[in-house]
Amino acid sequence: MQTSRLRTRSGLTALLAAVALTAACGEAPERETPSAGGSDSGASAETATSAEELGGLDALEAAAKEEGTLNVIALPPDWTNYDEMISTFSEKYGIAVESAQPDASSQDEINAAEQLAGTDRAPDVFDLGSSVARANVDMFAPYQVETWDDIPEELKDPDGRHVSDYTGFMSIGYDAGSVPAPTSLEDLLGPEYKGKVALNGDPTQAGAAFNGVVMAALGNGGSADDIAPGVEFFSQLEDAGNFLPVDPTPATIASGQTPVVIDWDYTNAAQTEALAGQRDWQVVVPEGAVVSSYYQQAINKDAPHPAAARLWQEFVYSDEGQNIWLEGYGRPVRAEAMEEAGTIDEQAFAALPEAQGEAVNLTVEQEEAAKTLLGAEWAQAIS
Repeated sequence: MQTSRLRTRSGLTALLAAVALTAACGEAPERETPSAGGSDSGASAETATSAEELGGLDALEAAAKEEGTLNVIALPPDWTNYDEMISTFSEKYGIAVESAQPDASSQDEINAAEQLAGTDRAPDVFDLGSSVARANVDMFAPYQVETWDDIPEELKDPDGRHVSDYTGFMSIGYDAGSVPAPTSLEDLLGPEYKGKVALNGDPTQAGAAFNGVVMAALGNGGSADDIAPGVEFFSQLEDAGNFLPVDPTPATIASGQTPVVIDWDYTNAAQTEALAGQRDWQVVVPEGAVVSSYYQQAINKDAPHPAAARLWQEFVYSDEGQNIWLEGYGRPVRAEAMEEAGTIDEQAFAALPEAQGEAVNLTVEQEEAAKTLLGAEWAQAIS
């Protein structure tokens, strides 16, 4: 399994301005002849909504190999096993994968696509937070992978313009050698945790921190419709002197600077593995406060390598691709169907942090209401 760097992948705001992106990337060459990714069927990969339209997976693979390149963005190699995902795809199909801005946010991905439109360096595919995906549907090409029917209806755009790929549950990671094991959010208010509880990011900007507040709400009498108790919890944490205003990283965890971290269970679980023999890093998903939020795959409708973009989608939604995410402690969207079919990696599946209670996924309306509340009250709660 791959270790995972704690990272604030924001689905709420841009971390970098488009101007900064231009400065970082420099001038991008114009794409003189857009790749049509044609096939023997006469169809074009630029408009194909399924592999079948191109004559099947073999024809799609051939068209993608002819393009020879796939541009990805905002995929840290140590985030849910993306290093293995990228290298396996590249080796399997003989396609070079150009990975840009691995630490970028979801909004940065959209900014890059707009800035680099019409060039060979534009992103072919996206991996986005749900709110950013929903806000930019017009930028995506509709596509349905061969395993489409395995994906729950509520977790995909009806036309396949963006589709849930993997998720995690919000969790508490802690150094069992320096703090007692918490079993609930309320435990973190105790004196044993003074100056020791860190949240991964600012919830008005970062997806992980946002969902951390949702988790706190569920654990303190709130709901998906009312996250005010979550804001109040962090205010109490601040008043108790327990809130640590430090963005956690593997370095802060390894050094002991952030002995308690509220973050996705896949990042916390990866730290357990990475720090084996150094720190006894444990992970708990509070009972009755299980919060889930899927990332979304999407194809850039202006992808410079449209066939490779579609082949990537077929790969990540295949049993092989889904199990690669699972090895990185991500919970793949096809897990239930693969478990029923006997194709899931049972060892990796069993290694996921235990969670009790039904997972809560905020609706569009609930997320917007929560963001509005946080914008109005978070700064006052944590001052």
